[in-house]
Amino acid sequence: MAERTGTKPMVIIGGGKAGGTAAATLREDGFGGPVVIISAEPGIPFGRPPLSKTYLRSAEDLEGWYIKPASWYEEHDVELLAESTVTAIDATAHSLALASGRELEYQKLLLATGGRNRRLQIPGAELPGIYYLRTVAECDAIKREALAGRRAVVVGMGFIGCEVAASLTQLGVHVTAVFPGRKPLERILGEQIGALIGEIHRSNGVRLVPGAQVAQFDGTDRLAAVVTADGDRIGCDFAVVGVGIEPDVPVVSGSSLAQQNGILVDELCRASAADIYAAGDVANHLHPVLGRVRVEHYNSAQHHGAAAARSMLGSGVPFDYIHNFWSDQYEHILQYVGHATRWDDFTVRGSLEEGKAVGFYLDAGVVRAAIGFDRGGDPEWEPDSEMAACAHLVARRAQPDRSVLADEQTDLRSLVR
Repeated sequence: MAERTGTKPMVIIGGGKAGGTAAATLREDGFGGPVVIISAEPGIPFGRPPLSKTYLRSAEDLEGWYIKPASWYEEHDVELLAESTVTAIDATAHSLALASGRELEYQKLLLATGGRNRRLQIPGAELPGIYYLRTVAECDAIKREALAGRRAVVVGMGFIGCEVAASLTQLGVHVTAVFPGRKPLERILGEQIGALIGEIHRSNGVRLVPGAQVAQFDGTDRLAAVVTADGDRIGCDFAVVGVGIEPDVPVVSGSSLAQQNGILVDELCRASAADIYAAGDVANHLHPVLGRVRVEHYNSAQHHGAAAARSMLGSGVPFDYIHNFWSDQYEHILQYVGHATRWDDFTVRGSLEEGKAVGFYLDAGVVRAAIGFDRGGDPEWEPDSEMAACAHLVARRAQPDRSVLADEQTDLRSLVR
């Protein structure tokens, strides 16, 4: 396909949400030249959220999460090289080599390689019965273990850990969650939201072991227990480790590719090497409102992939999407907009005690982010919702009085206007 046209292709490395969306956007925005997607995974590009939730619980298949149906790629002359890995990229020659021995020249290159799981390097880490979650194959392996009445240890209570703990519990698995913080998600969402999430997991039967580091996986031929640094031995049938990801940055020769917690890109998704772009989990991008950020969420990958494709086509439009994400655990839904790594004030509209509230993360009086807990609506699909208004407040660096934010009688949309 690409090699028979006489025109160098747009090449996308990575078959996840960012890469798949970029390919679709190239075609939707009128690019008629060759497009190649190189993906290490089998199958077609899809979104990962159900892997820790509905797909893990066998409540949903992945078809609704495909970026495009399988037939679309051939119909739109997009070459999808699944189960393929890139062994070398030469930025000067605008070429790359695959493990298969095939070589490709590119017109422009998008790195949408995502992230790889951080793995625990401790005794017993290679025992069977220890799982990480990133791919469909890894999820399928966990599903085979997740039988009612079995015992699981979830290591880490970030978003993946919390969602997996909830899904396993809903399947009838007895879950113990071990994590270093005081409360689940406290580092990202703060003490008050962390306390609320922790109580929800406890009320559903999860045993929480906060402030603990896993020191060893114990077993002879298979995992039998997780041992903490304090000597607590937790018997289990299997374990799922969710301790974060690290950017999967490919090696590029011929020109410097600036990196710092991912590939550094500007507001047009451009990396430091000519005609190379990056989007999604792997990209540390310059945002006109939020500053320099690297975001690991589905909505962001979708919008970033589209923005990168348009930049590759010369749009010149900065990527200024206000990041947002959601998480559903049991019957509860959490919505978050903005990006706050630090804040000096947190004020609430509604009641955390009753479990329905919108919270605002303020830094020097500026709304940096907001969270909706079983309240606020989806900012992606409900433009008149409270959370959509919160996204506008973040975009405008609004500084409303905290008492106004907390006042139920004040329509948040009026603060935007």
